[in-house]
Amino acid sequence: MTNSVNEILDEDVFLIIGSNTTEAHPIIGNKMKQAIIRGAKAIVVDPRKTELAGMAHYYLPIKSGTDAALINGIMNVIIENGWEDEDYIKQRVEGFDAVKETVKAYDLKTTSEITGISEEMIYNVAKLYAETEKAGIFYTLGITEHTTGTSNVMNLANLALITGHVGIESAGVNPLRGQNNVQGACDMGALPNSYPGYPSVIDDKARENFEELWETSLNPKLGLRIPEMFDKALEGELKAMIVMGEDPVLSDPNANHVRRAFEALDFRVSLEIFMSETAKYADVIFPAACYAEKEGTFTASERRVQRVRKAVDAPGLCKPDWEIVKLIANKMGVTKGFEWRSAEDIFDDIRAAMPSYRGMTYERLGNEGLQWPCPTLDHPGTKYLHKGVFPRGKARMVPVEYEEPAELCDEEYPILLNTGRKLGHYNITTRFSPKLEEINPYELAEVNPEDAKKLGLKELDYARVSSRRGSIITRVTITDRVQPGNMFMTFHFKESPVNELTNDEFDPITLTAEYKISAVKLEKVKDADDDIKRFVPLTEVVEA
Repeated sequence: MTNSVNEILDEDVFLIIGSNTTEAHPIIGNKMKQAIIRGAKAIVVDPRKTELAGMAHYYLPIKSGTDAALINGIMNVIIENGWEDEDYIKQRVEGFDAVKETVKAYDLKTTSEITGISEEMIYNVAKLYAETEKAGIFYTLGITEHTTGTSNVMNLANLALITGHVGIESAGVNPLRGQNNVQGACDMGALPNSYPGYPSVIDDKARENFEELWETSLNPKLGLRIPEMFDKALEGELKAMIVMGEDPVLSDPNANHVRRAFEALDFRVSLEIFMSETAKYADVIFPAACYAEKEGTFTASERRVQRVRKAVDAPGLCKPDWEIVKLIANKMGVTKGFEWRSAEDIFDDIRAAMPSYRGMTYERLGNEGLQWPCPTLDHPGTKYLHKGVFPRGKARMVPVEYEEPAELCDEEYPILLNTGRKLGHYNITTRFSPKLEEINPYELAEVNPEDAKKLGLKELDYARVSSRRGSIITRVTITDRVQPGNMFMTFHFKESPVNELTNDEFDPITLTAEYKISAVKLEKVKDADDDIKRFVPLTEVVEA
């Protein structure tokens, strides 16, 4: 996030695109609702009618996968009407002319035909966003989980730049990260292409700096991204894998392909707090401590580094992840660089490796934390980024063209499946909570009333959902939250493993899969079908 979470309370306009904020990020969603009650206006772009869509000043039920066309159309309206910030563009931006030329093709009529949004709505949204100073963009996986995810993000940056909305308070471009420490993991260099703090692993100077710091030689080649790991496992090139706190068998696309990859490995290790679907493939399982059983830090979406304090002892043989990694390294004969005695020792190593964290200490983090960059011990932290200048001098705008999704609906697979989270569960592990399981015991696929009527489906019926990659059984709920020809499912439930259906076509830069668009067919399941025996009987659910 370029800006801070609490700045939401002072914003006048939110452009919320591809984000079911109140369910996937409920604390941030609540702040948005507070601002809306105060008088702020929300622009919500989502093919599914979310809670915030019902509170929006403008709701745009966009055709899935047409975000780039919509953003281009909005920018074209802004430029045609002279609403762009000319002074900001001259002083702080390069590449504007190329973007201006590209978006000319996205007039109101063309954009409306591609996206399904009326010309009047596109015009009104462009005007409101451009003419409001305190206007922030908020997006999540509905923007990134496409084969054009990187282009979508760059295009949102283009929109914010032409209107001067970056580098000021209560505005900016704000990705809401999917887990509480995704930002921190990326900061640490838990990526195949960067060191801690984001220097490239193929930058010779950066590599030399880290070799000097860590007193060891480093591989100069890019690492493998997750889909590449699975492909290499099936090809016999990747022999072993350590999986820490992740359940790719349930959470990654085309799950049958993922299972085959794990089966092909010679050796599998899992660090887990529960027996996950992925851990079942492991040759060795290390019992790990959960968040309340260890010390450390989390770095939130707003770049805020916060202390995590141990509340209770871990049961049995469970240990913090860092201690398990240290013990593995020691058994392999490596001690240099693994002398830590505490989480604070590791944080001191982080500070040495990353200028943006260098001014932080456990004592300074206190109860509120600090936001990076925080380069010195007397630095207060950074509330919002890019005030007055960008790291590279001028921001570079990159023109983006609309591209169709990798998979389109056809006669055999006529329904578009979208996937995501629901408020009642979080990813996979909350299924181990008896209370949460009692409230949300099984998947409820959202089906539009028109489609349900055609298929003879009623509330809580069983249905088979099939794609070109797999077939599963689920219960359904009939709702107009989804448009005709669309349906929605979550990935929380191993009994209805939706990622057996999802498409593993990827964004070419990040290799993020197109979870948001899969062509499927939907069929009612008769009571005699053996597949439904995996599910909790309806009578038990009613009693609960």
